[in-house]
Amino acid sequence: MTRLVIVGHGMAATRLIEALVMYKNGGISVTVIGEEPQLAYNRIQLSPVLGGEKPFAQTLLHPAQWYLDHGVTVLSDEAVLAVDATSRSLTTTKRLLFWDELVFSTGSYPFIPPIPGVQQPHVHAFRTMQDVEAILQQSGPKVVLGGGVLGVEAAAALRLHGDDVTLIHRAGRLMEQQLDQQASDLLQAQLTGRGIRCELSSGLVNIEADCVTLLDGQRIAADGVVIATGVKPNISLAQECGAVCQQGIVVDEQLRTSMPGISAVGECCEINGQTWGLVAPCLKQAEVLAARLAGFIGAGFGWQASGTRLKVTGIDLFSAGVTDTTATDATLSTYDPLSGHYRRLLTRDGKLHGVLLMGDCHSAAPLIDLLAQGATAHSDWLFDRFDTQPSAAGQMTMTKPTLAVVGHGMVGHHFLEQCVSRNLHLHYHIVVFGEERYAAYDRVHLSEYFAGRSAQSLSLVADDFFARNGIELRLGQCVTEIDREMHVIRNADGHETHWDSLVLATGSYPFVPPVKGGDSPACFVYRTLDDLDAIAAKAKSARRGVVIGGGLLGLEAANALRQLGLETHVVEFAANLMAVQLDNAGAAMLREKIEALGVGVHTTKSTTEIESTTDGLVLHFADGEKLETEMVVFSAGIRPQDALARRSGLDIGERGGICIDSHCRTSDDAIFAIGECALWEGRVFGLVAPGYQMARVVAAQLAGEDVSFSGADMSTKLKLLGVDVASFGDAHARTPGAKSYQWTHGPEQIYKKIVVSAEGKTLLGGVLVGDAGDYATLLQMMLNGMPLPGQPESLILPALAGGAPKALGVAALPDTAQICSCHNVSKADICRAVSAGATDIGAIKQCTKAATGCGGCSALVKQVMEHQLAAQGVEVKKDICEHFPWSRQEIYHLVRVNHIHTFEQLISRYGHGHGCEICKPLVGSVLASCWNEYLLKPAHLPLQDTNDRYFANIQKDGSYSVVPRMPAGEVTPDGLIAIGQIAKRYQLYSKITGGQRVDLFGARLEQLPDIWRELVAAGFETGHAYGKSLRTVKSCVGSTWCRYGVQDSTAMAVMLENRYKGLRAPHKIKMAVSGCTRECAEAQSKDVGVIATDKGWNLYLCGNGGMKPRHADLFASDLDDTALMRTIDRFLMFYIRTADRLQRTSTWMDNLEGGIAYLREVILDDSLGIASELEQEMARVVESYQCEWQTTLSSPQRLALFRSYINSDEADETVARAPLRGQPQLAKPASRGRESLPTKPWQEICTLDAIPEQAGIGARLGDVQIALFRFGQTIYALDNLEPGSAAQVLSRGILGDVQGEPIVISPLYKQRIRLRDGRQYDSGEQAVRAWPVKVEAGKVWVGTQALILRAEAS
Repeated sequence: MTRLVIVGHGMAATRLIEALVMYKNGGISVTVIGEEPQLAYNRIQLSPVLGGEKPFAQTLLHPAQWYLDHGVTVLSDEAVLAVDATSRSLTTTKRLLFWDELVFSTGSYPFIPPIPGVQQPHVHAFRTMQDVEAILQQSGPKVVLGGGVLGVEAAAALRLHGDDVTLIHRAGRLMEQQLDQQASDLLQAQLTGRGIRCELSSGLVNIEADCVTLLDGQRIAADGVVIATGVKPNISLAQECGAVCQQGIVVDEQLRTSMPGISAVGECCEINGQTWGLVAPCLKQAEVLAARLAGFIGAGFGWQASGTRLKVTGIDLFSAGVTDTTATDATLSTYDPLSGHYRRLLTRDGKLHGVLLMGDCHSAAPLIDLLAQGATAHSDWLFDRFDTQPSAAGQMTMTKPTLAVVGHGMVGHHFLEQCVSRNLHLHYHIVVFGEERYAAYDRVHLSEYFAGRSAQSLSLVADDFFARNGIELRLGQCVTEIDREMHVIRNADGHETHWDSLVLATGSYPFVPPVKGGDSPACFVYRTLDDLDAIAAKAKSARRGVVIGGGLLGLEAANALRQLGLETHVVEFAANLMAVQLDNAGAAMLREKIEALGVGVHTTKSTTEIESTTDGLVLHFADGEKLETEMVVFSAGIRPQDALARRSGLDIGERGGICIDSHCRTSDDAIFAIGECALWEGRVFGLVAPGYQMARVVAAQLAGEDVSFSGADMSTKLKLLGVDVASFGDAHARTPGAKSYQWTHGPEQIYKKIVVSAEGKTLLGGVLVGDAGDYATLLQMMLNGMPLPGQPESLILPALAGGAPKALGVAALPDTAQICSCHNVSKADICRAVSAGATDIGAIKQCTKAATGCGGCSALVKQVMEHQLAAQGVEVKKDICEHFPWSRQEIYHLVRVNHIHTFEQLISRYGHGHGCEICKPLVGSVLASCWNEYLLKPAHLPLQDTNDRYFANIQKDGSYSVVPRMPAGEVTPDGLIAIGQIAKRYQLYSKITGGQRVDLFGARLEQLPDIWRELVAAGFETGHAYGKSLRTVKSCVGSTWCRYGVQDSTAMAVMLENRYKGLRAPHKIKMAVSGCTRECAEAQSKDVGVIATDKGWNLYLCGNGGMKPRHADLFASDLDDTALMRTIDRFLMFYIRTADRLQRTSTWMDNLEGGIAYLREVILDDSLGIASELEQEMARVVESYQCEWQTTLSSPQRLALFRSYINSDEADETVARAPLRGQPQLAKPASRGRESLPTKPWQEICTLDAIPEQAGIGARLGDVQIALFRFGQTIYALDNLEPGSAAQVLSRGILGDVQGEPIVISPLYKQRIRLRDGRQYDSGEQAVRAWPVKVEAGKVWVGTQALILRAEAS
């Protein structure tokens, strides 16, 4: 344990402690020694205290309890007498202390000039609270010596207090370091107007008991004299112990002194010859030092001056940069004599070097940004016209008021979403400060981080949310001060941001009991993603973990440790787990179920000490018992994060929390507070839903709506350690006269209880443990005051076979019933969404946000949706298209049961027409899934889109990319050489993809056979980069090479890829295998993810990356190789059977009734009795695999399809290349001259048989590229152009019909074009030219005059 002693307890020392607490470094014990009797306070606020504007209590930075909560020892009213660097000890007026690290934070002391009489008792400095108290003890006229910032503030405060005040200054202008002469004159006029006499270019020669004598001999009455002539760094202790000192204690940019183990921070230190007299840079120094002490050495201290503000009520003044001009400087200024507003910009070499604002200071923030940039100055800036936007979002308009939000957690982000929904982002410039490095993420599902979810998948923020809405997000910025008078907030770097309205969403911090040894490096808190990373890192070397705290958060933390594979114990001070939510019987049942899972539960335990031993930690309890462990996680509750509000003087509750009214306003009307930091009528709300309600109230207030917060229901339903737990309303039956009904199912460990009113007519609350299926219904009955049935106990008793349903159902709920409390969605909202066309859960979530918060209302949302659909008489049709009145699942079963092998068989028996771009690829995929026949068989070819037809991936210019299969990303040197040679020979662009493959881009259609002939010879197989099939199974190297690997992930990935490489599915399938839980292969974002454990493999299913990320669900654990393959076989075939067209596994899972639990029943428990059938179907797929390219290369008839033109070997002139970074890249094709058409009216193109049935092929008509299509018995000719591009690819599209109209669907952008005239089917606009065609004696002829003029008549 490192003993850190801080000498001095001012603002810098406090910020150092705060930062160390944030790092949660349990290896440091902190002792802070302060000479003053008070705890640390905000010295900046001494002027308002002196003037009577603010009580001293509001300046305290933290209450005593805060220090206790964080294990910090505070020694107040105690002076350090000497420091011994050799023995690493120090002596105070009361004790001897030893230290491992020492920090001087001794600040500065007032400079008192040697004036006769200056030692008299009525002469005071203006530095401490004792000085303020002493000044206020004396009545009568006062003299303030010193006209700098401090002197002006002191004079104004004394005058406000009611004293006659004279301000004496040695210079010819006030605040000469900040003001020019005009600003000084304006300030002097304002002070004089308040009754303050100003004597400039003067000084004191003598101080007597009741008067002072000035330089010019004047005598001025003075019963009190305040000296404000500057400060000097307090370096005496450091000098005496041997540290190098000059003007201050010399330190480097990491705040190290010349002596090992000793640092200095704040006004006492000196860096590169400079000392710091302002608060903001001292706070920044504390941040740098804290990072180093916590073991995170980062960038050293650097400072960009952020300007000075005068803290005098009614006088707005801001100054930054250079004040005094030189001969070459220029100034831009404006003065309004009516308002008294004065602005001056000082420029040097045209660049902004100084800013001075008096009166209206709202432009301080943008101007300080421009000053830091050294921007070229513009006179427009004087009038708030900024063509340079300093704001990150690029939307800052100075006419907009600024809305600042401090805190970007779940509630803070919900508030932003509410602002956007009300268009407040168009009326406010919104700036958001987040202290963490992550944007808002889902804390409700935080424990899933240990089940493999990534920080990105937990994020609540859409990628473009801030850019799209012009909101500025500043992450990693700690706001340290709110200046309510100036309407400015300051961060740790001293950067100021002006605000017109301010919202505090600072949340809460974890409560850590003041236990001896609780600051051990092996002790953690459970709150943020960074906390979880630290816990996971420690868990790798631990066997057992203990959670202190048996409430909601404690059990969630216990679940996290259990997921990390630790033997887990829970220690709770109270007699019951979840004592706030559960009654005795419910808590007992919960304990029984948790202990059955192997988790140790220790209740009625008071931890007195956490002892560090060579083997780990030992917890000592008050009853004498002990518990050994390697790590401890504190999860014993939360406290409102109200420190910022407390420092700014807002009203704070007795036990913490920012006091708010029913409109969520604090004691300052311009400041709101929402979420866990807020205190409403003495209550702090620790759940997400109430915070969301507060966010909606504040957004409504800002939008001018009359909405209020009237408290919130604190009912909860969640799954803890796999156990369903729910508590709602008066769970403890505390309502007078309340009666309760209880039901216990011992064998299944289920406990249910409801509390009803004395007359038995209304439901008051309840507890559910082990089975919370009735929660939604019971909660709605309680919230809506619905009448109880004659026998209330029937609500919790199991329904008997053939008996009536237990509950009244959603039909009885009123329209106003709140279904989703997180997003304030009522029953009526869901019904309206259904009426507007939302017919599935995904659509309901999208348009109402119901069930997208905590997820507890999902079942009820589905019930309401289904009820409304039934009420409307809606029959949900799942026809895939106009040609088949069947869903994809039904098509699959028709094909499988009836042994249908071709599209023609299917459409003739179960459909009509010729098909389209929807049903043809769908049926082609189903046929491949069932029978796995060669795709280019004549019957199958018309079903394939261009990627499947040519076994390659089409690109924007009509060329293709080639992707040789590389299982697990494994490739031999010879294989790499072969690929490199092929790329070079055919001028292909090569790129390594994220899927661990090499893509070769730019192959022309006619080159594909030659390229693949060489790839096959080199040992490669078809890549399936095209079509809905398996991609490369991504993997890390696993235990073969990696020191962390526990299984051979590469071998498993190769096995999986070779097994499933011939599978066709509704959507492409991605898989990954990680060799350990460090998860380098990112398996949780895949359809099938496999993560190695010491005991086998964990299987994750239905993940997704990309635009709609979904974290995969942990499906089964510790599987051996055989069980893993069997489980994946069943899963994939069940997905292929039941998924909709183009439905990802993630979307399929989201819409699967019963979700992951149902899928486990089907796949693992074989609840449908189809497991054997699924395995057999997969076995047939595996056995029938063929490399399509090998089959194609052996068939001259099939190779004939790989031609750009049926009647020409010319290359496509629209495909052009230019070198870039050593590789061929797309280039603009050379401009074409005039088209050259044959002179004869008809041109023979090819034989009829050369055009594939129900498909197209390219041809040349002179030098014009055309597409020939064979649709039934008719041949059509169109330009070969993809409309809207330069690509000549239309011949590669799919043919079909819409209501009998023959069409081609373009291959690149899926445009539907009529074959008869080349017009867009949907709009009728001309897309491409149509050419006349005739067939004579088996030959196809094309006319050389386009049909454009005849199109509508034909």
